[in-house]
Amino acid sequence: MKVLAVDPGYDRLGVAVLEKQDNKEILLYSHCIETPKEDTLNERLFTLGTAFQSLLKEHAPDAVGIETLFFNKNVKTAIGVAQARGIIVFLAKQAGCVVYEFGPQEIKIAVTGYGKSDKNAVIDMVKRLVRNVPEKALDDEYDAIAVGVTTLAHHK
Repeated sequence: MKVLAVDPGYDRLGVAVLEKQDNKEILLYSHCIETPKEDTLNERLFTLGTAFQSLLKEHAPDAVGIETLFFNKNVKTAIGVAQARGIIVFLAKQAGCVVYEFGPQEIKIAVTGYGKSDKNAVIDMVKRLVRNVPEKALDDEYDAIAVGVTTLAHHK
């Protein structure tokens, strides 16, 4: 199974393509899609949607794994991230992908075994579990890779 995993955002969208080979998670691609801060939210969402649609066509995943929305104190940011998630889920379903959604705690448990792990623990385990992880990946990329690991773990 090939998974396109997503750490949602409209400023930076972490994406990773993984598949399981010989019972080991292999990273085929990872990147952060970034949008210009001076663009309007609508322009940023269009940029993300267009880029994500290209990734779906290029990698032809069987499934898309995406992190559920984590509400913080900034409602404006949460609304923008929710809109980005909506576009991603729509495009994934339109492309015929199964969509798996996981909360932050589920992802941490799947990757580290502990639901309250910090970001460094998740990054460390991602590097141990997955082949080909770039050393200089951004946090959003590591988060997307962790979503991919979680998706593969849930799909036996």
